[in-house]
Formats: sequence, structure tokens, C-alpha cells
Amino acid sequence: MVLAELGGSISRALQQMSNATIIDEKVLNECLNEITRALLQSDVQFKLVREMQTNIKKIVNLDDLAAGHNKRKIIQQAIFTELCKMLDPGKPSFTPKKSKPSVVMFVGLQGSGKTTTCTKYAYYHQKKGWKPALVCADTFRAGAFDQLKQNATKAKIPFYGSYMESDPVKIAVEGVERFKKENCDLIIVDTSGRHKQEVALFEEMRQVSEATKPDLVIFVMDSSIGQAAFDQAQAFKQSVAVGAVIITKMDGHAKGGGALSAVAATKSPVIFIGTGEHMDEFEVFDVKPFVSRLLGMGDLSGFMDKIHEVVPMDQQPELLQKLSEGTFTVRIMYEQFQNILKMGPINQVFSMLPGFSSELMPKGGEKESQAKIKRYMTMMDSMTNEELDSTNPKLMNESRMMRIARGAGRQYRDVVEMFEEYKRLAKIWSKMKGLKIPKKGDMSALSRNMNAQHMSKVLPPQMLKQIGGMGGLQNLMKQMGSNKDMMGMFGGGDK
Repeated sequence: MVLAELGGSISRALQQMSNATIIDEKVLNECLNEITRALLQSDVQFKLVREMQTNIKKIVNLDDLAAGHNKRKIIQQAIFTELCKMLDPGKPSFTPKKSKPSVVMFVGLQGSGKTTTCTKYAYYHQKKGWKPALVCADTFRAGAFDQLKQNATKAKIPFYGSYMESDPVKIAVEGVERFKKENCDLIIVDTSGRHKQEVALFEEMRQVSEATKPDLVIFVMDSSIGQAAFDQAQAFKQSVAVGAVIITKMDGHAKGGGALSAVAATKSPVIFIGTGEHMDEFEVFDVKPFVSRLLGMGDLSGFMDKIHEVVPMDQQPELLQKLSEGTFTVRIMYEQFQNILKMGPINQVFSMLPGFSSELMPKGGEKESQAKIKRYMTMMDSMTNEELDSTNPKLMNESRMMRIARGAGRQYRDVVEMFEEYKRLAKIWSKMKGLKIPKKGDMSALSRNMNAQHMSKVLPPQMLKQIGGMGGLQNLMKQMGSNKDMMGMFGGGDK
């Protein structure tokens, strides 16, 4: 994951400071130097890093801090605040409203994934109840209209473009007018990719902007661009009124610090990040939870939201009842695998838990895990209802397993491996037997009834060690049980 290395370096610097017996000027400077080095190595602009270091030293004046102050917490909070300031210009971007036509224009560098991002943006809003439409005003790149057409057709989103017309301004105006008549409330205009040296293309971008009068201009930026990010982003801002930034290719292993510089250059907020090639690999960007995850402090509110997303409220009491009974069937395993896939990339889910880092998942390990889950689900699709709902391990004999293997187009040993995984998970599930179920039967209340002893039985030893043993686990459970307190730490809580 992009910026995972940066997050790991900052977390290690904070950990080294926490291990120090006395927090003095020397320890603080060593910690800040490590963080500065990590930011510069990640391609964050030098001027921004220097400003951040100066601001932290102003906030954390060790001489003025009286005895009894938690210096570690004050330093950690100062670093958290300054990283948030780097990513947050302090002003919200334009938000489209349903049933009122809004025009959104996408601009960006060549190869930044702009056309794909246009469709992802449209698809995201379509799922939320908007009526989006796509206009291809990119006449410069061969195949641009074909790509947009293919993406839009797959996502069932109306589109407009032309193979014959070479004037992007004319195409943009015609497309916007057409979709306004069709009562589309989110009209997305895709423009040609360009870089700051291309004067003619920048002029064309200005003309499209003047003709369509967009409510929002979104700058799409590749996370791997590096030190050039600041200058390129600034050139776009000087030509058109960039109001928001979307960062793409956040699933790669690039340094990604240039993305932070782009926010400073455009003085516009990041609103989404692209985390993969697929249509749904597109996340709303929220500064505080993102920085919190980057520093290994977790994002428990985001974690609980993910659970609520994948397990609807009406299904939660039934699932919790099965959990308390310790009954685990292959059907339950299938449903839980579905939920895991819905939650998105596994390392992102891991990074929402305090003490974890997205570095924990080895490179390639995530794709391998997801492929294995899909393989198991294919085999489960070949099982009968009796086999899916049985709790009797003796039911699954050799002939049944052979039949499942043939039906799924897999080897017999693959089916054996799947049932070994089922037995392992059933053993973990059985340890949750007797868990007290909340009256409302919802997931967020569950954390208050589940003690650290229960959780320590379930978690793998390596994971328990990563959290910090029983002590770290008890602290995590305490945070999950007091979501409001946790949100207050990051500036949230009651409004």
C-alpha cells in the first residue's frame, strides 16, 4: 500500500521515543529527525517538511511543560495535528446535490488514471442515489472515448462522445446540454491528460472550463509521481479553479509522498482515493482517520462502519446468537467469507486496528488470501443444503468430497484443504460459546460484552503479539467499548 512504508517509519520513530526513560530535547529531536527523513524519502516537498518540524517544536516546548504532563502524548498529538494540516487545506470541496444538475470537470496528468476515476466517481454516486452521466471531451488520446464507453457500459451509466468531432469544447457543451435535458444531476466531463509544459492543452482545458462552467474541477493525481507533484499540481491550479483532488493507484508500492505535496499546491482537499483497478476500489478520503491509520493509531469508528456495511442491522442479532451458541456450519463460513470480501482489501481493514500497520501483510499475501477465499467459495457452491448446514463432521466422507471437487472443477486435495480450514475456524468459533449477547443484538454493543479473555482465545498468537499482548488487547477492547471517547481523541464525538 502506498504510504505504508512512511507510516511504518513514523510509527517506529514514535515507538523509540516512547521507549525512552526521559523525554528531553535530545529524544524529541531524534524523533523529529527520523520523521523528517521518512517524509523526505517519501517525496514530500522539503519546504512542507521543514514547516511541519518548526510547527511541532513551537507546540511542544519541553521547558514550558510542567511535571506531570504526558509529554509522549503531547508530542504524538502534535505530529498527528501537523500531518492532518498538511493534508487538510481547511476548506470543504463542493458537494453535489441530488435532483439539481451539477457539472464536475476532471483534469490531470497523462496516465494518472483519470478516465477510470471518472467512471468510479460516477458509479459511487450512482449507488448513493444520484443519476450520473459521463462526457468524453478527450479528443487528444487515441482510444479515450472507447475506454470511457466500455467503462460506462459496464457500470450502466449513460455517456456521450464522438469519433468524428475533434473539438473538445463542442463535445463538452453538447454533452452537458443533452444530459441536463435528460435530468441527470451529476454530469462528469473527462478532459485530455496533460502536463505543465503543454501550453496548447492547458489553453484547451481553460476553454472547456469556460464553456461548461463546472461547479467543481477535480485534479486527478497518480500517487507515484514523486517530487514533481507540487509543480505540476500548482500549474493546474493556476489554469483552472481546482476545487478537489483524487489520488489514484494507492494500492501500489510507490513512495506516495508527492500526493501530500499536491494538496498543499492546490490548497484543495483530497475527496477520494483509488485503491485498485476495479470499479468499487474507490474510497472516500477522511483526513483524521487516514493519518491515524498511517501512525498505527487505528480507526475504530471506520472499522465498526465497515462491519455495519457488510452485516446489515437486521442480520446482526441472528449472527450474534449463532456466535454465542458456538454453532459453526459451512454456510456460516461462506457468509463470513462474503463479508470479508465486501470489506475491501485486508491490509486496509488491518490498519484500522490500533497497533497494526498495513506493512503487516506481506507483498502479494493479500491477493493470495483473497484468491484462496474465492476458491473455497466455489467449492462450497457445489455442496448440498444438508452439507452446508450440518454440524456433524462425520457427514463429509470421501465420496461426498470427490463429488464436490468434480462439481467445482478442483482437485480432491483442495476440498480436503477447505475442510481443514473449516475445522480450524469452527474450533475458534466454539471458544466464543457463552458470550453474553447485547439486548439490541448489534455489533457495536457486542464489544462492551466481549472481554479480552474471549478475544485472546480467538486471535492468532502473532496478531496478539502485534497488538502488545494482553495489555494491548485490553486497551483495544476498552477503546472499542467507548467509541465516543475514541472519536474525541481525533476531534470527533458529539456535534
